[in-house]
Amino acid sequence: MYINEESQMVDGVIFDAFGTLLEIRNRQNPFRRLLRLGSQQGRTASPDDIRWIMAHSHGLEETASAFGIKLEPTQLIELQSTLDRELESIKCFDDALPAIERLQEHGIKVGVCSNLAGPYCSKVRSLLPGMNAYALSAETGVLKPDPEMYRIICSMLNAHPGKAPGSEGSKVLMIGDSKRCDQLGPRSYGILGHHLDRHGTGQFRNLMEFTNAVSEAIF
Repeated sequence: MYINEESQMVDGVIFDAFGTLLEIRNRQNPFRRLLRLGSQQGRTASPDDIRWIMAHSHGLEETASAFGIKLEPTQLIELQSTLDRELESIKCFDDALPAIERLQEHGIKVGVCSNLAGPYCSKVRSLLPGMNAYALSAETGVLKPDPEMYRIICSMLNAHPGKAPGSEGSKVLMIGDSKRCDQLGPRSYGILGHHLDRHGTGQFRNLMEFTNAVSEAIF
């Protein structure tokens, strides 16, 4: 489904964060390292551990305490160092801010909706200032593709998805690098989700292609 088939009166555009607007150039995986330490202590890892981490606004020490993982002071220092290095390496993709600015110049509200751990929230806000809404899982307590996450971001944007084409209502679009969370999940809530594949095999290869399509559809 293409934007020019769907979108007139676009009122809001929602972006995923990592892999879409932001990239981590030096992955350290500090929370996964923490979980491995827990496994070495005999804690049984759960498939839901990462989801729990992304649904709570906790740092490494608080997460360790919640999971019953004991950290020596030197271990905590090392884990914090890996987290700091990863956070420092986060940068905007070259097309991220121009895409956001172009939409806002057309009067379209923009938001970011992302699954992430607590320490990453402030980094997202600092690198992406001026967004109209930030729905970050560590702050909302829910993760994509839970429909509640899409309801939260739309409420923040004061946008109302799901209107039929040609109606007086607005449309809400979303784009991200996860088909499950950024394309299919949003569509279940009435948001017109689109997949971004920076490797060139998807509908959109970069964000300027996406914003061009939005502009052409509306203007």
